[in-house]
Amino acid sequence: METLLNVISAVCGRIQIVSDLFWDFPTNFSWYAGIPVLGNFSLAIILLIGSGIYFSFRLRFIQIRKFRRGLQVLKNSKAKTGISPLAAFFLSTAMRVGPGNILGVTGAVSVGGPGALLWMWISAFFGMATAFVESTLSQIFKERKDDEYIGGMAFYGRRLLKNSAPVGVVLSLMYIVYALLCLPAQGFNSVSAMGQIASIFVGTELPTTHAVYWIGFAVTVIAAIAISFGGTKKISRVTDVLVPIMAIVYVLTVLILILLNVTRIPWFFFAVFTEAFRPEAVFGGAFGIALMQGVKRGLMSNEAGQGTITMPAAASDAAHPCDQGCVQAVGVFLDTIVICTLTGFVVIMGRVWLTDAGAAWFEMGKLPKYLASAAELTPGTGLNTAVTLLISLCFGLFAFTCLLGFISFSEICANRISRKAAFINVIRGLDLVVVCFGMLTSIVGMDLGALWDLSDFANILIAYCNIPLLYLGFRYVKKAQEHYESGLETPFTSEVVGIPVTVWDEKAEIRGDGMKDAEDNPKEIQD
Repeated sequence: METLLNVISAVCGRIQIVSDLFWDFPTNFSWYAGIPVLGNFSLAIILLIGSGIYFSFRLRFIQIRKFRRGLQVLKNSKAKTGISPLAAFFLSTAMRVGPGNILGVTGAVSVGGPGALLWMWISAFFGMATAFVESTLSQIFKERKDDEYIGGMAFYGRRLLKNSAPVGVVLSLMYIVYALLCLPAQGFNSVSAMGQIASIFVGTELPTTHAVYWIGFAVTVIAAIAISFGGTKKISRVTDVLVPIMAIVYVLTVLILILLNVTRIPWFFFAVFTEAFRPEAVFGGAFGIALMQGVKRGLMSNEAGQGTITMPAAASDAAHPCDQGCVQAVGVFLDTIVICTLTGFVVIMGRVWLTDAGAAWFEMGKLPKYLASAAELTPGTGLNTAVTLLISLCFGLFAFTCLLGFISFSEICANRISRKAAFINVIRGLDLVVVCFGMLTSIVGMDLGALWDLSDFANILIAYCNIPLLYLGFRYVKKAQEHYESGLETPFTSEVVGIPVTVWDEKAEIRGDGMKDAEDNPKEIQD
């Protein structure tokens, strides 16, 4: 077993070298790194933040102007086909709000200092515009399959590139590879959380080989099979329940910690804003490191620009493509500006890294670091056990809902390649194998770092595939946005965007008189 783990670590290490090349290029060349200011910005950062800035200006900061509209769509959500915008929001949030909201933020602050959080905020703000573009695009080019809508990066990528079937296949394979690289970490986190919760109840740290971990292994596999294999409607019924629970519990838990330490809030903001440009020596960082960590972990958390949230966005029975774009922009806000910020409060306000225990803190894994910071905010009280339990529960739910999303959407992409049962079962089998692999690495005591490297590589790889497509399709998003805000009562059809969009033409015909129902009219709610 030790030999196998060494081989796995070596392979992951090689992948990390390639991942760093993608993330750091061309800052890893001295001639570029020596350029003042610009030398801190890698191509990945320029593409991710730069695209968000570009889309924000071209759409006149629609993430601000239509934020209230996004909330209104969620409030009045309903569906005749597929799932409602609210269900699609919960489904996408199930994948957005994952372990990265805890581990990613903790890791970013560990490496880049408190200032990394500011760059997460900035990337998320502009990422809201990027999420609007990719989600609107997925709605424009979605397709109907029986009583569901399907779509996403592989679908709009094919349409944008001359309706090329090979393009659709390649992009579908890209998502499947992305999921296979990310699933091991989610399996690891799911079973680790169960072990952590059991340890809290028995009052002692259980070894990873304890029966509890094996029970968690079996429960996770059975639940994943029962929920994930059955389409978006089936999985959305689960996420409709789990997402509100995990989000509310986590937010309330951290808010209690903040209220108990309200006097530390001014110091929190001082640390974030001052260290964004001058990380403290204890972090061994620099401006470029804080910037890179903020953007990298922000992307891992909110997924804006990756194209990975476009499938739940396409599944929605929205009244207008831009309605779902507004909803997905709200999703980025919830994920990063709200939940990641709350995590940042705990890590930074805990100030463990400024104490005598700081050196030991840096040697911990990311979740123990976070729990140690939470413990510092409830010193010597019985509340600490309750807080640790609730955080561990949320962490496990974060991981499990991500796992469900990866498996479910891998199957949608597999169906895009081939409808043959044998092929679909192969993809299902591969997904389960890598999930089991991730859980086994936890049971045998392997560190999560190697699996995290796989996720880093998957995130940037698929972002490089998706962002060029957003520029290719932006003209259609712009036409949709102009129609959305024109004040006209005409339905959205092929005529609006100048390219066949069969689903929307059919929706207009069903309405009969060519006018939108009052409940579906996006102009009914004024900003």
